[in-house]
Amino acid sequence: MLLPVCNPSISKLALSNGVSVALNWKAATDKANAFIAQLNLSEKAAMVTGNSSAGYCIGNIAAIPRLNYTGICTQDGPTALNRADLVSIFPAGLTAAASWDEDLIYARAYALASEFREKGAQVLLGPSAGPIGRHSLGGRNWEGFSPDPYLTGRSMEATVRGIQDTGVQAVSKHFIGNEQETQRTMSFSKDGSVVEGISANIDDRTLHELYLWPFADAVKAGTAAVMCSYNRVNQTYSCENDHLLNTVLKGELGFDGYVMSDFFAVHSGVKAATGGLDMNMPGALDQTSTASSNSFFGGNLTSAVNNGSLSVDRLDDMIRRVMTPFYLLGQDNGFPTQDPASLAVLSTYYDVQIPISAEVPARDVRHDHANIIRKLGAAGSVLLKNTNGTLPLVSPKHIGVFGNDAADLTGGLDGAKKDGETGTPLGTLDIGGGSGSGKHATIVSPLDAIKARAQKTGARVSYILANDVLAANDLHSIYPTPEVCIVFLKTWASEGFDRTTLEADWDSTKVVNNVAARCPNTVVVTHSAGLNTMPWASNPNVKAIIAAHLPGEQTGNSIVDILWGDVNPSGKLPYTIPVNETDCLIPIVNLTSISSPTEWQADFTEGQFIDYRAFDAKNVTPLYEFGFGLSYTTFDLGTSLSTKSLVKKPSVVPNKNTAIEMGGHPDLWADLVKASIQVSNTGKVGGATVVQLYMTPPTGATPDGTPVRTLRGFKKVYLKPGDKRTVDFLLKRRDLSYWDVTSQQWVLPSGDITLQAGLSSRDLRAKTTVRLL
Repeated sequence: MLLPVCNPSISKLALSNGVSVALNWKAATDKANAFIAQLNLSEKAAMVTGNSSAGYCIGNIAAIPRLNYTGICTQDGPTALNRADLVSIFPAGLTAAASWDEDLIYARAYALASEFREKGAQVLLGPSAGPIGRHSLGGRNWEGFSPDPYLTGRSMEATVRGIQDTGVQAVSKHFIGNEQETQRTMSFSKDGSVVEGISANIDDRTLHELYLWPFADAVKAGTAAVMCSYNRVNQTYSCENDHLLNTVLKGELGFDGYVMSDFFAVHSGVKAATGGLDMNMPGALDQTSTASSNSFFGGNLTSAVNNGSLSVDRLDDMIRRVMTPFYLLGQDNGFPTQDPASLAVLSTYYDVQIPISAEVPARDVRHDHANIIRKLGAAGSVLLKNTNGTLPLVSPKHIGVFGNDAADLTGGLDGAKKDGETGTPLGTLDIGGGSGSGKHATIVSPLDAIKARAQKTGARVSYILANDVLAANDLHSIYPTPEVCIVFLKTWASEGFDRTTLEADWDSTKVVNNVAARCPNTVVVTHSAGLNTMPWASNPNVKAIIAAHLPGEQTGNSIVDILWGDVNPSGKLPYTIPVNETDCLIPIVNLTSISSPTEWQADFTEGQFIDYRAFDAKNVTPLYEFGFGLSYTTFDLGTSLSTKSLVKKPSVVPNKNTAIEMGGHPDLWADLVKASIQVSNTGKVGGATVVQLYMTPPTGATPDGTPVRTLRGFKKVYLKPGDKRTVDFLLKRRDLSYWDVTSQQWVLPSGDITLQAGLSSRDLRAKTTVRLL
């Protein structure tokens, strides 16, 4: 079997980490080769095998002192440096996507990664494009960005750049089809027999046009690593899936970095190594053997080389892929040491009691990151309803605050670890749970921020925070009726389980309806780890609704900025909100009994029809559509959407004689069409909107299963009142092509391609066609 190997001539990346001049890929590969030449066989095996006893990070590669190699520290996750003290809690990926602001998404990633760097972690386990959000109830959707592959792809690209511009390695995850938490990996029945993890059964076109799409953006951006997922894909575990890892990722996408396993997602040694896995994390067979040296890699790879079942060339290739990004990002020169408090904090996290004398002050790495957190928290808040200009608030003298999400944290600043499947009954929600979570050093709750704002104007704040009291309609303590009643709802989700309903938690509907029955000027704010149905949205006393997602530690300040109009809301939905939960919902596979160890199967028979693509295909009207979001001002688009072809008579398929580069065939990234439209602010206050471009292929020119329309461009634009601006979109060959399963290549369709510009997926105001062939 021929395996794709790291080819230094394929790609050259020019990155600057602000500390040292980054090397180009070839020079970094030369350094990696020189390093490999000095290793003995056991050291080579150790270079690709995690070792929990070698450091205080969640994943460690052991140092080799004789070569002055200090090892590698990997840490969770995509939203905060987990299991650490004095770090920031950033807005979730879902919130970042709701901002539709690539500059802010980059800034988030840069600030987050700088904290990893200062804590001495070379590797950040993020960003996440899997799950992409096939299931609205997916437990980890909040860690990623959007069920739309284009929006997720642009977010991945900006995030990878932001991370690696600090000199920290990005690990794009989870590759691929890890769309539900339920039975995501191998388990054991009561009698001890193996129950295999769920198999995501995905057809080739859907794989390429939906689930693989954002990973191509990450690879193009230079991601150092890709993390293979827990689940099986088309019956084979992702971390030993030769077709996915070797043919698709390293072959089609030209990925020269390394494939790291999700933790304990490895089920074989030689099969995984030859199947494309380059690093086994955390190294041990399972959680019960972390203190031992038992591993599918490690000594097993040494034996495999000695008995000829694994070539030394492949082992060297694995190390080369690991070490080239290490040198590329200058991590061999002046990288910070690990935080001296790492062991103490990690021990406390896992409930290991340590004496006070052993507590070491943590290194504070937060700097001014609260500013970007506050700004992005507001930018990722979506104004869904605003009857009669209820918002922004204008100096109310009596404000009512209701709901358990308004309160300060009551279960401890690291309570996310112990919240189980429901979250805490009292305390605001600014981040989800699991490995992507983090330990707060500080948090500003909504109630605290509202009180602080009210104090400036001499306003009164009345409140009831217990949802059981509100659900029982016990509002006797509220007198007189506040001028505005703000209800805060939350929806918890975490790694390890999937949600069971789209409705917000803790009797949310009763809470809203009871408050609204008393208060004719009710505003509802949701802090949610995913989309929610809103059965109370049509209540005439619910005058305004804000989906604020998971805003990070400045949650209270971010929402006050929106409520009082210090920030004009500009967020847009990165998903679709249905009227009813049954509208286009793809159920989580959840078997109550099995007769076969491989019975857990998820057939992706819907193809590409998820989220707004499904609503369009089935002609279902949503409550709030993908890309929707209101502002305190108004915007208009010109009626003319102009286009210009940038390449005369492009070929139907990419040039077969051109070598693959990082990100895939370079022709796929060539700009073929420029589309332009004018946007203007027709309101009375300054604000930003997101101009969106959608593409519909020619009728009959693409195979069955083609979406009605797909997002192919967006631009966030700030305008003062009366200002106008022309927005340009560059469409690449990939944007206009479809994946042909027979020829195994991207094909441009013949005929008229329809382009539509608008302010949401269903508010499309200008239309034109372009013909390429």
